[in-house]
Amino acid sequence: MSTRDGLPDWVDERARRAGPPDREIRFRAAAKAIAESILRNRPSKGAPDCPVVVEGIKDERALRVLGFSGTIEKVNRGWDRSRLVAYLHGTYGTRNIFDRGPPLILLMDWDRTGGRIQTNLRDRLMALDVPVDEDLRRVLLRVMKPEGRTVESLAPHAKSLAPMIEEQLEARG
Repeated sequence: MSTRDGLPDWVDERARRAGPPDREIRFRAAAKAIAESILRNRPSKGAPDCPVVVEGIKDERALRVLGFSGTIEKVNRGWDRSRLVAYLHGTYGTRNIFDRGPPLILLMDWDRTGGRIQTNLRDRLMALDVPVDEDLRRVLLRVMKPEGRTVESLAPHAKSLAPMIEEQLEARG
């Protein structure tokens, strides 16, 4: 039994895995992760210009609403996975010389299909020695699950997230 009001242990374990229940805390965590990715994605001199790879056009629109201004690559463009991986490797594979971080940010939906695409692309790119940044997806998966399971489901929350993202960007820049 848990020390909290006689609740079973699984209650505490579930809360640890699911992330904080308070919406304000969850949105602040999401805004911090989004701001870090925006900084890596910005196309400016001395910045990494790290592209974000998403599933489709609606995901790209949602990221633009949140403030992403750099390159956003889409998985659903009519190419098979092998051609897409070859393109990503050839175009971005060894390009990130600014922050020495991974040259690509993978951000698939946090549903079952998105998880499969994420795993497939990550494994294929890492087999070609192209590391990928999955931090943004990991944070969003944990804190934004109640609001939706897709990248495009972030767009309706842009009004709430935007001030928090700006606050994070100002603190870093």
